[in-house]
Amino acid sequence: MSAEGVGTATSITPVVVRLKLSLLRNGLRQSAGRRAVYVVSLVVVLLLAATQLLGLIALRGNEHAASVTVILLAVMALGWAVMPLFFPSGDETLDPTRLVMLPLRPRPLVRALLAASLVGIGPLFTLSLLVGSVISLAHGGAAFVVSLVAVPLALLVCVALARAVAAANIRLLSSRKGRDLAVLSGLVIAVGAQLVNFGVQQIGSAGLGQLDPVADVLAWVPPASAVGAVDAVSEGSYGVAAAQLSLSAGALVLLLGAWSRTLTRLMTSPDGSTLQVDEPSGTRERTAGGLARLLPGGRTGTVMERSLRYAWRDPKTKAAWVTSLAIGLIVPVFNAMQGTGSIYFACFAAGMLGIQMYNQFGQDTSAFWMVAMTISSTRDAYVELRGRALALLVVSLPYATLVVVLTTALLDDWATLPEALGLSLALLGAMLAAGAWSSARFPYSIPQEGYKNVAPGQSGLATIAIFGGMVGAALLCSPVIAATIWLNVDSGGDRWTWLLLPAGAGYGALLTLLGLRLAAPRTARRLPEILAAVSKG
Repeated sequence: MSAEGVGTATSITPVVVRLKLSLLRNGLRQSAGRRAVYVVSLVVVLLLAATQLLGLIALRGNEHAASVTVILLAVMALGWAVMPLFFPSGDETLDPTRLVMLPLRPRPLVRALLAASLVGIGPLFTLSLLVGSVISLAHGGAAFVVSLVAVPLALLVCVALARAVAAANIRLLSSRKGRDLAVLSGLVIAVGAQLVNFGVQQIGSAGLGQLDPVADVLAWVPPASAVGAVDAVSEGSYGVAAAQLSLSAGALVLLLGAWSRTLTRLMTSPDGSTLQVDEPSGTRERTAGGLARLLPGGRTGTVMERSLRYAWRDPKTKAAWVTSLAIGLIVPVFNAMQGTGSIYFACFAAGMLGIQMYNQFGQDTSAFWMVAMTISSTRDAYVELRGRALALLVVSLPYATLVVVLTTALLDDWATLPEALGLSLALLGAMLAAGAWSSARFPYSIPQEGYKNVAPGQSGLATIAIFGGMVGAALLCSPVIAATIWLNVDSGGDRWTWLLLPAGAGYGALLTLLGLRLAAPRTARRLPEILAAVSKG
């Protein structure tokens, strides 16, 4: 086939759509598990779409229907923009660099990929939202006629937005940093869920009218402006409707143009892997960075630096750390902002960060054999565990303190700060002690690729290690908990609650030392078993 023939839209569009269907079909043929997951996902999405459609139709006639639908579509568009960044492997046709060796012109390719993008669960779900929105807003024949334009226009804007973002960042998504970004998607989902929960609670207490000012602004932001045009026609504001439709149409043209220019650049310019990098005439020796200078000398400092570098560079370790930091702050702060929280929720930060001490050797994966080669005695094992605990304390100790102080400030309950901080430090020490012992007793492997955090066949072991260790940490921390309750129940105990701060800090430090001492001999004796467990899969 000639280049001219391939470059025509009529020949390439059906081919690319069939390619999308073939990729989907062949992917489902790979395993029964993959088919089951797809079928379950499809059923869940269809149920959500049907529920959403019925809910939006039920809003018909409600005075705040326009606000709800406009905001829903704006959130949906945001999801279309960010999802390709977090799940780049979900659609093979998202990567246009796979087609660079073919004689394809960018503009016909844009049209073909746009048509292929309309095949899938995501477009179906978005279409149901759009249909429900226009049904709830359209009143009169003119509004329904406008909706026939607004629905496909808004859907195309969402799809073009996703494609333009994916194409602009495809070099990033195919690199190690892109894989890091995909692993961190769990954090965004967790944070977003808390924000949505906070917003829903605020709306529940103040009513849907609180959405009106936000919706008035978003009604002029594409593609929500397309739905806003339907509402404007229903109210007789034809000029406003025309302006809103024009904004969505203009956004579609701009997105397609940006997408086309990105495709041209990707298909005509080399990437970094094909270019020779000129070496400077003089080689520079690497020197120890600022981090190494701040850490103690000997094996302890080396272990601390290695652990901190893993937390910064390894995608899964980084995701676990960032998730713990975010959730540990969100839970107490959001509850305090809603007026339903307690200062003791601040201990959540210490608990979340203390979990990072669990399965310390499994976090090293198969590279643990290099560490195991340096452990020949109980003393070596103790110093190794101590360095890992100190590396965690470098971050967790100031962070847990900060969360307690911030929660106290939001609740304006400064009298309980010492006891809350003391309890938090005691819990952190208990988690470190239980985590050190659990790491030696119940190690398990963490797969380097994919989104699984436990190797096949080790799920039960991971459950025992984490949840059993957390129960043990709670039991270890029970004396401080009991003392806190007793001083608050006793009528004259308020004047002694400040003692819980030094008592909790000292008790936490003691627990950490005892945990390391008990875990060290077990680690030294079980090195072969630990190495075999963490290297599995």
